[in-house]
Amino acid sequence: MEENKTEGQKLQEKLAYKAKNVWEKVSDEERKEIFSFCEDYKKFLDVAKTEREFARETERVAVENGFVSLDELINSGKKLIPGTKVYKIIRNKAAILAVIGKQPASCGVNIVGAHIDAPRIDLKQNPVYEDTDLAFAKTHYYGGIKKYQWVTIPLALHGVVIKGNGETVEIKIGEDENDPVFTITDLLPHLAAEQMQKKASEVVTGEGLNVLFGSIPYNDEKVKEKVKLNILNLLYEKYGITEEDFVSAELEIVPALKAKDVGLDRGLVGAYGQDDRVCAYTALRAILDIDTPEKTAVCLLTDKEEVGSMGNTGAQSTMLENFLAFLCSLEGEYSDLLLRKCLSQTRMLSADVNAAVDPNYEGTHDKKNACYAGKGVVLTKYSGVRGKAGGSDANAEFIGELRQMFKNNDIIWQTGELGKVDLGGGGTIALFVANLGAEVVDCGVAVLAMHSPFEITSKADVYMTYRAYKAFYSFIK
Repeated sequence: MEENKTEGQKLQEKLAYKAKNVWEKVSDEERKEIFSFCEDYKKFLDVAKTEREFARETERVAVENGFVSLDELINSGKKLIPGTKVYKIIRNKAAILAVIGKQPASCGVNIVGAHIDAPRIDLKQNPVYEDTDLAFAKTHYYGGIKKYQWVTIPLALHGVVIKGNGETVEIKIGEDENDPVFTITDLLPHLAAEQMQKKASEVVTGEGLNVLFGSIPYNDEKVKEKVKLNILNLLYEKYGITEEDFVSAELEIVPALKAKDVGLDRGLVGAYGQDDRVCAYTALRAILDIDTPEKTAVCLLTDKEEVGSMGNTGAQSTMLENFLAFLCSLEGEYSDLLLRKCLSQTRMLSADVNAAVDPNYEGTHDKKNACYAGKGVVLTKYSGVRGKAGGSDANAEFIGELRQMFKNNDIIWQTGELGKVDLGGGGTIALFVANLGAEVVDCGVAVLAMHSPFEITSKADVYMTYRAYKAFYSFIK
């Protein structure tokens, strides 16, 4: 009871800061909403394990929710009006959606930007070989992984092959219950004495991530490499592809694991690729669920973040600038000055994850400045490594505005850093948009076992992040 509190207790409540556990603050009805929301989230994760699949699913749900192609609008010559919903898919690997606001885009937009690529293993361009009557596929890993985590688990093959005649063939093997899976073998403990003396980074080498592809030889005594030939023949019979077609293919090895509830209380989600699809999904869902905002709301879903955001589908490309330029032009007369004005008045949440404190691994975080699973959406004021190098540092004024927005919308939040100074660190897409003149801060979900084949998030945090993004899309200073 309030009247039974001492003066010191009242003063402590007034002056001290302590992150709240979401589960302790939400009602029974809100708990039901959290669980329902995360059921849809898990289903989305299962069908969108690559950036191409996420972009395709994004287009599907966008069209279902009344979004129209920006290219079609441009070709039709129509002007944008408040409430118009548009989207653009960039080279099948990135996406941008917008709900046109009451104010012109030149007055600035509210962006929630996430990345839809995830650490994985890619097939090399000449991958299939045979050794000791077994067929393997050579690979090159993508992004920051602990290579030893990817051995002896079921793996699936996803991607596209562009055949010599220009035809596109989509491949997905290992997800259906009746599909075979793939794996990367490891030594048995009895023979691993030398291996076990190595550093964790050397236990499995990059060139050692060879995927087991098959074992049955082609029935022809005069043929060399019979197992490899049988694999190539199976691929040809089903997909019509030859070995040379691998040169123009993008084939990714991902865990053949379904998104699952974790814990007896089912309060956590375990799945591959939650960095950063947990933020991408919540950003997407939030923009689907808003009406006409005051300022134009933009959902930016980029590729290549795990390898530096390079390329024409990454955040360092001009795709965001191009998209905003088209919005400005479709609202009236266009000039470069209008685009610069738009960018200078734009606010963005760089929707990316942070590393939650794991009590199994003490000493990695400054616990007073770390984030925790179950304590709400995470504001990460600055990123980078060591002395904040190579990162983004948000302005205090912008953080203050977001605190007020969270308070006004009953959003439970926390702050966090990516590990101890000189020990941790990392980057997101934040700095690239900040370099364009926008106000940007990282804001997302705390994750356990980040960059592993089976990452963990709190359902409460996933839902609270969705609510934070939804509120931000309609945010006015």
